[in-house]
Amino acid sequence: MTAKSYEFQTETKRLLELMINSLYSNKDIFVRELVSNASDALDRRRFAAVTEPELMESAEELAIRLEADADKRTLTIHDNGIGMSRDEVVKNLGTIARSGTREFTELLAKGEAVEDTPELIGQFGVGFYSSFLVADEVTVVTRRAGEDTATRWQSDGSGSYTIDDSERDGAGTTITLSLKPADEDGGIADYTNVGAVRDVVKRYSDFVSYPIQWLDPQAEDAEPQTLNSMKAIWARSDSDVTDEEYTEFYKHISHDWTEPLARIRTSIEGTFEARALLFVPGRAPMDMFMPEMKQRGIQLYIKRVFIMDECEELLPRYLRFIKGVVDAEDLPLNVSREILQQNRQLKAIRKHLIKKTLDRLGTMLKDDLTTYKKFWAEFGSVVKEGLLFSQERQERVYDLVLCESTRESGELTTLADYVDRADDKAEVIYFVTARTAEAARRSPHLEAFRDKGVEVLIFTDPVDEVWLQQSAEYKGKKFQSVGQGEIDLDAVGDDAKDSESDDAASDSPSEHTELLMALRASLQEQVKAVRISKRLTSSAVCLVTDAGDVTPELERLMRANGQQIGQVKRILELNPKHPVVEKLAAKFLASSADPMIGEYAQLLYGQAVLAEGGELDDPGAFARLVADLMVRAG
Repeated sequence: MTAKSYEFQTETKRLLELMINSLYSNKDIFVRELVSNASDALDRRRFAAVTEPELMESAEELAIRLEADADKRTLTIHDNGIGMSRDEVVKNLGTIARSGTREFTELLAKGEAVEDTPELIGQFGVGFYSSFLVADEVTVVTRRAGEDTATRWQSDGSGSYTIDDSERDGAGTTITLSLKPADEDGGIADYTNVGAVRDVVKRYSDFVSYPIQWLDPQAEDAEPQTLNSMKAIWARSDSDVTDEEYTEFYKHISHDWTEPLARIRTSIEGTFEARALLFVPGRAPMDMFMPEMKQRGIQLYIKRVFIMDECEELLPRYLRFIKGVVDAEDLPLNVSREILQQNRQLKAIRKHLIKKTLDRLGTMLKDDLTTYKKFWAEFGSVVKEGLLFSQERQERVYDLVLCESTRESGELTTLADYVDRADDKAEVIYFVTARTAEAARRSPHLEAFRDKGVEVLIFTDPVDEVWLQQSAEYKGKKFQSVGQGEIDLDAVGDDAKDSESDDAASDSPSEHTELLMALRASLQEQVKAVRISKRLTSSAVCLVTDAGDVTPELERLMRANGQQIGQVKRILELNPKHPVVEKLAAKFLASSADPMIGEYAQLLYGQAVLAEGGELDDPGAFARLVADLMVRAG
């Protein structure tokens, strides 16, 4: 039969042009696609031979073989799989998104073959056309198992192809690529070099179950080099893998030189199957908080063939530090095989991985607190993002939180332990935020809590300012900032100290109404109100954020991120038993029109700002005011 020319179908031609120019982001993946197709063909031949033993007429090893000719600039991929008939070549290589694999899968779905199902890899015929990313011309010679004749297909990818009769020893397929010149800037390696091809095979197809061999046609009687290990570590029994092998595998996939803190092996069985091998790193990467930096997280394999280096859909952002591999038996992919479509299998895998990851971290917290503290120091601020952006198992995330408290300096506590220690009458979880734990402990907001023996949690990460403001709640108790809103400690704390605390704030606000109004008038540009404090026992003043308002730290974060936000005025609270406030009250009683009242108001406000580690709007003016008052006092 003479050669015959065909035109690609219109939609095929358009998609082929799109794919060659922009669909694939990495030229190397043509190796993955051709190896995947070859592996699929080997699976199908092995499966077919179960009922038709004659299809395995020879005792040769099922394998994928690569050979190159540097002078002719060709790369050839051989397999001894099921092969294709002439009709199948026309059908499968002339139409995008039609392949023998997909046809075979449909037969299985109809129940025509239900036992010993082989591990089918491809779902799209488009993978074959990735050859044109690196080749000016592609030639295919294929022979269907059980047939005597072979078929030759050839195209330059410009819109047409030819089909002719050919010859081939035995069943299988041979694909010859007439390679484009190597172009480092264009992402095209020298695929006639065994080192370059080995690197690609190791990355994408190392765990394919058939040997991928490199043949050197210039070497006499040379043994072929096997480029892949064919060992999926996650598919081996845990008892068959040493700790050293796990560590080396982790370093290989993560490019991290340190050892992981923990590993997670898990599998899903049922209507679909998947295996996962995950690792908890020992240190955070430098780009952990740089959203523009691509991080190596969960690698996705399907049937042990590498699909995606960073599968963000498998774990939420707050677990982005987890490294590892997920190998699914079947997941729908888009035509580029690089982006997963949303589907219930993917959601089920995600749900399973989140549970197993949080379970492992919870076990570490319970059984190995020293190691968990190392983990929390590196990744705690990331985990707490789950309290803000995710509702998936949020209660479990609360269980993992560690923080300091006023109970013991330098020691960390869990939220559960805090709640267990709290007074039975306590209805809220008290906390204070600051840039450092030392600054938090110096906060005047803690004075009444310290005197009453009420423990307060200390949070210092920027993310804390966000999630704690969003109606956070744990075990039925809401979080309450000691520096925000009204505070009433009458119902909690040590009974022995109640009278002392009560005396400290026994003055009725009505006794100081006019003074408070005068101070408010002097500070109307800085504060929204001035009132008597129930928090202060030793300091003269403090600034309090009104309930529902943005805290100063959160305001700074928002401005740093370029968000527009108006001035947030706070409340100035006075301690009526402090000598400074008592003298101010006496001076005001003597002469409410005394101009020094306004100066004292500015001093008190500045003192409150500095006491919480804040910055004055005009430090120079504050210094001059202090100096002037010192001179007059002298």
